[in-house]
Amino acid sequence: MITKLRTAAAEESGFTLVELLIVIAILGVLAGVVVFSVAGIQDNSQTTACKTEASTVKTAEEAYYAKNKSYATAAQLTASPNKLLGSTPTMITIAVTAANAAATPPVPASYALTYVDPCTGTP
Repeated sequence: MITKLRTAAAEESGFTLVELLIVIAILGVLAGVVVFSVAGIQDNSQTTACKTEASTVKTAEEAYYAKNKSYATAAQLTASPNKLLGSTPTMITIAVTAANAAATPPVPASYALTYVDPCTGTP
C-alpha cells in the first residue's frame, strides 16, 4: 500500500515555481499594454466629440443665417422659436461679428468658433 502511494506521488507532475513566475510576468506585460491602449482611445474620443460639436454648431449657424440673414449667439441658437441646438455648446464658444455696410469695402456679418478646455485650437 505504501509502495503504491510512493509510486503515485513520484509520477505526479505539476508546475514549478519558475513556470508560474513566468506566466505571471507575461500576464503583467499584457495588462500594461492594455492600460496604455485604453488611454489612447479616450484621447481620440475627446477629439472626436469636439469636432462633432463644432460641426453641429456650424450647421446651426448656417441654418439661422439662411432664415434670419444674421448669425446667432449660443443663446439664440438654443432659444425658442429657433431651437436649432438642443443645449448650449460646452466645448465651443461662438463669437459673432455684425455686418458693417458703412465700411469700405463693406464687411459682411461673420462668426468664429473657438474650442474651450479640454479641446484646444480653432475648429
